[in-house]
Amino acid sequence: MSDDKMITLYHGSTSVCSAKVRVGLAEKGLDWKGELLDLMAGEQFDPGYLALNPEGVVPTLVHGDLVVRESSLILEYIDDLSGQNRLMPADPAAVVATRHWLLKCLDIHAAINTLTYATIQRANILAAKTPEQIAAMVARIPKPRAAAKRRDILDNGLASFHLEADFYTLHKTFTDMSASLNRTKWLAGEQHSMADIALIAYVDRLDRLGFNGLWSSRFPEMTDWLIASRQRASYLTAIDAFSTADAARKMRADGSAYWPELNRIWQAMLDGQTAGAA
Repeated sequence: MSDDKMITLYHGSTSVCSAKVRVGLAEKGLDWKGELLDLMAGEQFDPGYLALNPEGVVPTLVHGDLVVRESSLILEYIDDLSGQNRLMPADPAAVVATRHWLLKCLDIHAAINTLTYATIQRANILAAKTPEQIAAMVARIPKPRAAAKRRDILDNGLASFHLEADFYTLHKTFTDMSASLNRTKWLAGEQHSMADIALIAYVDRLDRLGFNGLWSSRFPEMTDWLIASRQRASYLTAIDAFSTADAARKMRADGSAYWPELNRIWQAMLDGQTAGAA
């Protein structure tokens, strides 16, 4: 691949969507160069980057003159760059299932974002910024709905009304993942595929926060899948390598402090679903 056609990925070190694409690039064995953005400093809102991605989110992939946004679309794009190490399954039914997972990632990402920002990110932001700086930070978010969500979560934490809807999304996700993994080794069949790549960063984030109790007892198949995914070279280079051991320990310790209250809310949601089905 010539330099003018080198893949450039604008990404964040711990961004789940960035990690998802890095895993895909690693599985494909593609060469790429990275432009790492400091998301906490707001570099995703700099005018130069907004010219590439007007929504001010990562990742963004640039390949020659083509700009590709949205992590699931990027996965499909890089898969078509070569016939080697295909990420999309060959079986038509598995293709449909995989693309269904890619669509679900929009809601799954929103749920992971809520849990991250309602807990450790909220604490970090409130500790580091004045109310005026927080207001300015929220004002830089281009999408009004995303800005309103961020404002509500920063104001209310785990009491945010977004949590209930996103807990529903997570429970449905875990239920569907468990059903798939009871049938086959991986989410779309017996071979690791784009479906697994699309989900690994999200589940990994919850586990790193110390929130694996959301699935460990009800959906143990997910724990086995997470262990198997973490044993792949792509996980080590695309996710694990972007966090130090100290940072990982701190994230788990900080997140675990929220687990008792988070679990109380989660169990109340599950009890409500059970009562509603009775």
